[in-house]
Amino acid sequence: MSKESSQATYNKLELLKLMYLSREGDRREGVLLRQGKGWFQVAGMGHESLAVIAMQLKQDDYLFPYYRDRAMMLAKGMTNGELARAYFAKRHTSSGGRQMPGHPSSREKNIWSVPTPTASNLLPACGAAWGMQMQGTSGVVVATTGDAASRQGEFYEAVAFATERKLPVVFIVEDNRYGISTNTDKFNPFKLGIFSKQIGLVHVDGRHPDNVWVSACEAIDRARDGYGPSVLVCEVDRLCSHTSSDDHRVYRPPAEISEMMERDPINTVAEELIEAGELSWHAWEEIRHQIDQQVDEEYRLAELEPDPKADELMDELFGPEPTAAVPPIEAGRKWRMVDAVNEVFREGLKQDRRYVFFGEDIEDPKGGVFRLTAGLSTQFPDRVYNSPLAEATIAGVAVGLACYGMLPVFELQFVDFSGPAWSQITQNMSTIRWRTFGQWKCPVVIYSPYGAYLPGGSIWHSQANEASFAHIPGLRVVVPSTPEDAAGLMWTSMQSEDPTIYLIPKHLFRQQMDVPAKIEPTPFGKARLRRPGRDVTLVSWGNCIEQSMEAASKLDGQVSVEVIDLRSIIPWDFPAIAKSLEKTGRLVVVQEDAQSCSVGQMIIAKITSTSETFSTLLSPPQLVSRGDVHIGYNPVYEYAALPDTQRVVSAIRKTMED
Repeated sequence: MSKESSQATYNKLELLKLMYLSREGDRREGVLLRQGKGWFQVAGMGHESLAVIAMQLKQDDYLFPYYRDRAMMLAKGMTNGELARAYFAKRHTSSGGRQMPGHPSSREKNIWSVPTPTASNLLPACGAAWGMQMQGTSGVVVATTGDAASRQGEFYEAVAFATERKLPVVFIVEDNRYGISTNTDKFNPFKLGIFSKQIGLVHVDGRHPDNVWVSACEAIDRARDGYGPSVLVCEVDRLCSHTSSDDHRVYRPPAEISEMMERDPINTVAEELIEAGELSWHAWEEIRHQIDQQVDEEYRLAELEPDPKADELMDELFGPEPTAAVPPIEAGRKWRMVDAVNEVFREGLKQDRRYVFFGEDIEDPKGGVFRLTAGLSTQFPDRVYNSPLAEATIAGVAVGLACYGMLPVFELQFVDFSGPAWSQITQNMSTIRWRTFGQWKCPVVIYSPYGAYLPGGSIWHSQANEASFAHIPGLRVVVPSTPEDAAGLMWTSMQSEDPTIYLIPKHLFRQQMDVPAKIEPTPFGKARLRRPGRDVTLVSWGNCIEQSMEAASKLDGQVSVEVIDLRSIIPWDFPAIAKSLEKTGRLVVVQEDAQSCSVGQMIIAKITSTSETFSTLLSPPQLVSRGDVHIGYNPVYEYAALPDTQRVVSAIRKTMED
């Protein structure tokens, strides 16, 4: 193993100064809060000795901290002034005032943005470590969490994935024995004996930096030299309440508080230096006085910094729209959507080594349960991988890989199983750009077969749930219905700086369809006219395009129906629908998703609440939708729930009668 870090030592006096700087910053924030200056505080008092871990990291190493790691962030290169501005939520901070105190980041220092949901930083940390491993660097990732969070499922998934792939990651469990007010001794998996030393498990008395230094040296060397992850369980004391909204005196016995205060790591280190003759009491008092003045001045200046501007609210929710290009498939022939998407994947892998594919059963010989990735792992074995049966791992690793600089295109085998991935999608994937004011980008494509109209799918293989994703700010959502649109939307998604949820309808994606002689680029937010008409505007997408086109054909000679394929759900093409309504004055929306809080209701609400479009309406808009009910296994249930051609015809006729 490498001896570079294990042979080194640290300057205990410099560490003491950093620990005290961290402590005084916490103390100053508490004072300011009591003065009514600020809204919230979370402190790292008692955890300061763990800063020696970050002191061992190199410039290219990454830190994925949690909200009690103030000292560690200082050791990795952030300044107290930056943390002071973050406390006041000022505009010129790593989040632009969008994150709570204790949740900073630094793209320059490779300190990832702290999320509040516990342990949700760990799978992204694995993604960054995997990126390092794939690129053959000697980088290391340190990811921290609290002991209470070690019962989160994502903690286990992260440790399992890191162990499986021998990733260069060190997990730090900061065990202060409390999850807010709950003593964790009876819940702690390490105290329950669930983990073994096979994963590089080490228990450390984290109250003294010497102990942490030695164990961290070994763990970081182990990771850097390719021996895989370690888990350091560091026993520390939380010398303060959980946050400013809590009072630990309510639930902690006075004797317990008094006992832990007596072993304050700052006092311990200072006394050792004084006893060793390396520091005098007078010098220590002078150091503290200087730091006190520094902190006072930096917080005074931070308070004077400009606040965010209300008109910047929407800034950096998305990056620039990607330039749509003609997808790399052959025109003027028959294609299946499955094959067209596969061809786009292949071309992407050829053109850019940053593309990485990951999902359940996507390697050959299976090539995905729907053959979307057939042949890819054979041709590109270093960038197409089977994932474990763990959707949170798929989504969380995608986030970390993307933030590291790779281009993950990851599969959820069925969109019905997106539930376990929901936390990563909604808490990290969709927020990371906005919550860091554009410092961190997340160019992820999550693609998934979706929808019904295939008997036998039942509840968990038939969901059309685009509205669930469309409701989350920061996600683009697309649904193709032809091979050329499937290729075009995927090609555009793969060029985007932002996360895209790409839903491919199962009923349609194996149908042979004619592709025109000229294929156009497919930008986000651009609907497609599938059939011109004069009397009724019919808007649909995905599987229900089939019923919509059939209904329009059935009414030939009676009603002239214009069919618009929305294609892009977020953003959606309001101007195209508005233009059509100027001609027809009648609107029908057909969707496969459930009715309540749906995309169809969104479209109708926008049309009826906008004066320009409302004034064009000659009759009330109609929504043809699955009811608010699940899909049953017997086809009788399935087709009773879903829109059919006759229901679409009836809705069209109703708009003509009213």
